[in-house]
Amino acid sequence: MTDNKQPTIYDVSERVGVSLATVSRVVNNNGKVKSETRQKVLKAIKELNYRPNAMAKGLASSKTTMIGMVMPDLTDLYYAELAQGIDAVAKIYKYSVTLAVSDENPEAEKAALNTLIDKHVDGMIYMGNKTSGEMLKLLEDSPFPVVFAGSVDPQGKLPSVNINYVKAFSQAGEMLKKSDLDESEVALVDNPGEGSLSSLRQQGFLNAVSGGKIYESDDDYQAGYNLAQHLYEDGIKAVIVGEDEPALGILNYMQDKGIKVPDQFQIISSNDTKLVKMARPAISSVTQPKFDIGAVAMRLLTKLMSGQEIDDSKVVLPHEFVMRDTTK
Repeated sequence: MTDNKQPTIYDVSERVGVSLATVSRVVNNNGKVKSETRQKVLKAIKELNYRPNAMAKGLASSKTTMIGMVMPDLTDLYYAELAQGIDAVAKIYKYSVTLAVSDENPEAEKAALNTLIDKHVDGMIYMGNKTSGEMLKLLEDSPFPVVFAGSVDPQGKLPSVNINYVKAFSQAGEMLKKSDLDESEVALVDNPGEGSLSSLRQQGFLNAVSGGKIYESDDDYQAGYNLAQHLYEDGIKAVIVGEDEPALGILNYMQDKGIKVPDQFQIISSNDTKLVKMARPAISSVTQPKFDIGAVAMRLLTKLMSGQEIDDSKVVLPHEFVMRDTTK
């Protein structure tokens, strides 16, 4: 190592070219590992001066009754409601929850995963809109079960609990088309779609509004406010927004400029957090059973951790719509 950063299990994995699970088995001396591979891992540990978490080593052969929860943003109300469902079921099954924040940054995500491995959690629930291919591979190779909650594995290999995002955004597009709008006047506002929920949202939107436009935006309020001027100047008269904060930013820009909502501009958001209910006018939204998504994900994880047979590892819960005061 050329710097003073403490080496991690990820560094060992990368040095040898094996999975995190393999390194974990060698460190904890449990599970089958080829002799040649074991020697390579031990050599890398020595060269890197990697020091495994002592508590994790001591607990290698037993359950810690602790699960990891990775979320992208502590302030995002959508993920906070998912977390409430996760925590409620975790308590029922006597699991404690340790939280790691990823900021949807690849390096932060790897660090969060490494921290959970060092803590020797029994399983993990992953939340996030964007997941890199590298992170997906690391999650697949993790030494414990992983369940996606309100997030998707584009390759469909990992268990998940979601709504049908394609169907929800297709239905939202159809609703806006019914209000005598040309398809070119309807837009989707969402963050970049590759390897994320946004790709499914975009698919659903374009299924219903093939001539609609897609605008990229960050997930925060100011990004929505800044984008709103461009939307109006481009002749957009109705938007479906992937996140609630930018939806609120768009609404407030229209209000500030004297553009009447919903008569001149319509908005549908998709997470139905308390932000859209507190807005004036209140924002129409796709409704997701957020608490239930978290709760079902945690129950699914408990089954995986105990080795139970799973009937369906891709759980899809029902969604609905609440039409408030930002749609006609």
